[in-house]
Amino acid sequence: MRDKPIVVVDQLQFGWPGAPEPCLEIDNLQLLPGETVFLHGPSGSGKSTLLGLLGGVLLPQHGSVKLLDTDLMSLSGRARDRFRVDHIGFIFQQFNLIPHLPVLDNVLLPCRFSKRRSARAAQAGTVADEAERLLDVLGLGKAVLQRPVTELSVGQQQRVAAARALLGRPEILIADEPTSALDSERQADFLQLLLQQGLSGGATILFVSHDRRLATQFSRELSLASINRRAETGGAS
Repeated sequence: MRDKPIVVVDQLQFGWPGAPEPCLEIDNLQLLPGETVFLHGPSGSGKSTLLGLLGGVLLPQHGSVKLLDTDLMSLSGRARDRFRVDHIGFIFQQFNLIPHLPVLDNVLLPCRFSKRRSARAAQAGTVADEAERLLDVLGLGKAVLQRPVTELSVGQQQRVAAARALLGRPEILIADEPTSALDSERQADFLQLLLQQGLSGGATILFVSHDRRLATQFSRELSLASINRRAETGGAS
């Protein structure tokens, strides 16, 4: 029996306020449990906009976005925030770490706001134990735990952001071009670790990049232009 999709986008249309026409028109997009999907497209094609819609940060003017059988349009803003932190791990291109917090506290943030993520993280010990385990697996030892994230290299900050996204085993892991500042060797190393840890935690992974050389490490490759009807008329942004 075919697995039930964990993400379903149906008849989605989104345009920015004041824009003359929509930038995204997606008839259908589905992600299955445990899939690793590589979504590519050139800069400015609407990749980050789509991720904002999948995370409930943005809402479509038409259509629906369902995650785990929950229609994000049916939720209040506060409920979408709660759903996001409970079920989605984000790795942003600029990492979005909190500069005044040390490494460990940055990683622990999702569990400060989500009892569900906290309970899942603490199944084999404490939440802090799991955070330290993830950091260690990702190549960051105990020496950095109390260091401000601003003292870390770009590569180290990237791994902190990945540990934060993975903590508490969210069902959906979304990565928005997090390897763009790394050389090819470090990209490959990071991707291998990210996929291993994400899949071992049961996550469905959507990784977005313009660099198609990375696609071979994923179970499915998807072009945004192939699913966005606005790309055919030059309407994406």
